[in-house]
Amino acid sequence: MGRFGLVARLKQPQILSKSNLDLWDDEEVKIVCLAGILPRLFFNRLTKSRQHRFKMPRTISLQPMADTQHTPQLVIYTDGACSPNPGPGGWGAVIIKDGSIHSELSGSEENSTNNRMELTAAVEVLKSVENPAKITLYTDSVYLKNGITDWINKWQRNDWRTADRKEVKNSDLWRQLLEQIEYHQVRFLWIKGHAADPFNIRADELAVAARKGEEAPPGSKRSSSALSTDHIHLFTGVTFKHAARVGGWSVILNWRTHVKILGDGCQGMSANQLYLVSVINGLGSLKKELPVDVHTHSGYLYDGATNWLSGWKNRNWRTREGDEVSNKKLWLQLDGLLSRYEVTFYLEDKKNPYCFLQEAKELAREYEQGFSCR
Repeated sequence: MGRFGLVARLKQPQILSKSNLDLWDDEEVKIVCLAGILPRLFFNRLTKSRQHRFKMPRTISLQPMADTQHTPQLVIYTDGACSPNPGPGGWGAVIIKDGSIHSELSGSEENSTNNRMELTAAVEVLKSVENPAKITLYTDSVYLKNGITDWINKWQRNDWRTADRKEVKNSDLWRQLLEQIEYHQVRFLWIKGHAADPFNIRADELAVAARKGEEAPPGSKRSSSALSTDHIHLFTGVTFKHAARVGGWSVILNWRTHVKILGDGCQGMSANQLYLVSVINGLGSLKKELPVDVHTHSGYLYDGATNWLSGWKNRNWRTREGDEVSNKKLWLQLDGLLSRYEVTFYLEDKKNPYCFLQEAKELAREYEQGFSCR
């Protein structure tokens, strides 16, 4: 029997759904070491998953927590980087004690993924803390946050197998993370990446420098455009196998501290069509009429939405040569959504992408692989 207990504290707990962007306020997940307590999870997975029936575990009464008054208290920020993804990866971590940076760690791998680097950062920094400590760990990774607060319980019940009986990716690191949670008292909090938090920025600097095989300058500030906290940010991810005509799409929506994930695998669609589908589904799921920033690596989507669309409409959905616009039905759907929201498109740099763009690409790959196995 495991030795973990998981306590969730929410001001306004809500059941999450793909159509609900109004998530809870001040989400906090606190992992505490309680002998004889199995992990209990209080969140629904944001991505699609098949529903399975499980035997309900026997009820175990919680014992009072041990006195932690004299336990060292630390704050940790972690981040991972990988470009291209998969490819050379780096991770970074900042340990804060008494309000100032106590130490910094970083490392790299020649061949990795962004998700693996995010996990490695958390595992390695917790390993570096020798004595049991009370730790608040901030991450900007949806993968790490959802994994530790939701998916990991299902994986354990399925003997580290996914719903389609495949081995869980990065299970070696997830097992190591569980060992560290058993040793320390860890509260995991999600934070928006590439925002204004100097410690998150520093962790990102360390991860990027490690990926490049360089040393991050002390206290340097990495130049990157800040995301507006008043806008909804939509990040697209697409993978596509030309030979099999099988692909996957994913979209991550972020507003302040709230995150929602949508995605699916499909056959017979091109990469351009998948990018359109991702944005259509993302915009179609919104309930708030706030300004929307779409971040993408697709030049087709960006040019179509910002340059070509008005001309197509003036020519009754014909090109300058008089041919019908390709993917007309999808563009018509997108045009209808663009008339409802104030949407700005950004063509992002593939060499230095936002974390959410990397995660959206990896999620799309998982949707594609899941569809291929149906």
